[in-house]
Amino acid sequence: QVQLVESGGGLVQPGGSLGLSCVVSGATYSIYVTGWYRQAPDNQRVLVAAITNSGRTNYADSVKGRFNITKDNIKNTMYLQMNSLKPEDTAVYYCNADHYRGSDSWGGQGFWGQGTQVTVSS
Repeated sequence: QVQLVESGGGLVQPGGSLGLSCVVSGATYSIYVTGWYRQAPDNQRVLVAAITNSGRTNYADSVKGRFNITKDNIKNTMYLQMNSLKPEDTAVYYCNADHYRGSDSWGGQGFWGQGTQVTVSS
C-alpha cells in the first residue's frame, strides 16, 4: 500500500502563487509516476501535472508555463508550484501515485490523497 498526504491549499487572489506538497509513504518502490489531478464542481477529475521516476514531466495545456512539478526523492515528497493563478484554477487538488502502465501512462489510477482545496478569488 501507498499513502499520500497533501498540504498547502488555500485561498489566493488572481495572479498570485501557491505551493502544494504531497508526502508519499509505504511501498514507494512500486510507484512509477506521481502527479496532481484536480476536480472542480460538476467536472471530472483531470490531470494537472505528473512526473515519472526518471524526472520526465507532463502538464495540462491550461497550466503550461505557470505550474511547475518537482519531487524530492530523499524526502519522498512531490511539489506543485502554481504561479499566475486564475479563477479557473479553483478546484480540489489530489495527489496521485501510480504503477507503471505503459510508456504513455501518466497516472490516474493507483493511490490517491485526500485532496486539498485551492480557491482563486478576489
